[in-house]
Amino acid sequence: MQRITQRLQRDRAASQGSLMPFVTAGSPSIEATVATIVALDGLGVAAIEVGFPFSDPIADGPVIAASMDRALRSGTTVGSTMQAIGRIRPSVGCGLIAMVSMSIVHRHGGTEFVRHAHDAGFDALIVPDMDVDAADQLLHEVDRLGMGLALLVAPTSTPERIRAITGRCRGFVYALARAGLTGASDAPPDVAGTVAALRAATDLPIAVGFGISTAEHVRLVTRHAEAAIVGSALVRAMDGDAATAHERARAFIHPMMAACRSVRD
Repeated sequence: MQRITQRLQRDRAASQGSLMPFVTAGSPSIEATVATIVALDGLGVAAIEVGFPFSDPIADGPVIAASMDRALRSGTTVGSTMQAIGRIRPSVGCGLIAMVSMSIVHRHGGTEFVRHAHDAGFDALIVPDMDVDAADQLLHEVDRLGMGLALLVAPTSTPERIRAITGRCRGFVYALARAGLTGASDAPPDVAGTVAALRAATDLPIAVGFGISTAEHVRLVTRHAEAAIVGSALVRAMDGDAATAHERARAFIHPMMAACRSVRD
């Protein structure tokens, strides 16, 4: 957890934003995922979210849902994803976050999944469909291992719900830029109100996702929050030839890193 939290705080102290890209494990191939993580780490991203493919994604829009379907069809599993992360963790300096459905966590033993993720080299978990109270089942192991755990906060959340969610987060909070499904959007994100409501409830760093798809979006988000999360737009950019997916990912993320550095200009 400290790897991520300290980086977000350090960037903020330097008047910079942080970037947390999302990739789907196994799309377009598990080797492309590995190469992309290494490439984006080289650009200086704060952390990378690695989505575990799931057959019935809850909040994912068509781009990520299709990428997960391709990954599952190609044979990507929880085990192969863990092995891939374990293989590259010693050479990757940025934070690594497992983005995983509660169904997968539950099927693999709950706290046992947390231990496996930790041992593979993940620093934190995001469980987007986890009920607030269900987080209590994992927190003991998360805290014992010093991992992060981020739950999602919607822009429509009440102050009471915000307090309940943030009280169970470790490391950072995942704020939604808009309600609905994931997916690239042309609309500029308006997150000032959501971030202000979270600041009133927690001192944890805030990362904002859903619909963040351009360098300008990243700049607007990181005016208020510590980090911007880019998912569907990056997954779509990586679609195609697996051998060069990491190059497309690097080219797509590069201007967003520049936007993070210019957020206070």
